[in-house]
Amino acid sequence: MTRVWRMGVALLCVLAAAWATTPPTRAVPKRQAGGTQLSDAELEKAIRERFARSKIAANGFSVRVQGGVAILEGRTNVVQHKGTATRLAKAAGARKVINRIEVSEQARLKASQNLAQGRRRAQIKRSESNPRSEPR
Repeated sequence: MTRVWRMGVALLCVLAAAWATTPPTRAVPKRQAGGTQLSDAELEKAIRERFARSKIAANGFSVRVQGGVAILEGRTNVVQHKGTATRLAKAAGARKVINRIEVSEQARLKASQNLAQGRRRAQIKRSESNPRSEPR
């Protein structure tokens, strides 16, 4: 039993010494899928490309990036486009997103009417005259 105990103590000493010489870990900044940190210009270009490939391209939102923080500005007539813009910027690698996109009053009114009627967006797109939330 003494031999096993001595081996255990020796192993603990080796592990303790290894742990004491290991430098502390630090927080690693968010990186792109390729493993490299994007510059502000590259990040801005990546966000613009994502916007161009999506349905929100028609809105023509402006994008500025400073220190990894994306600033989005513009106007939209679709409430959901504001959230989509934020998600696309984050997915492109933005550390933080400041969304200054303004939603038109017409879009806000339409969204509030749909909420009051208990209708979801997907149901409205299928058919305005026959929403699925109503009995058939």
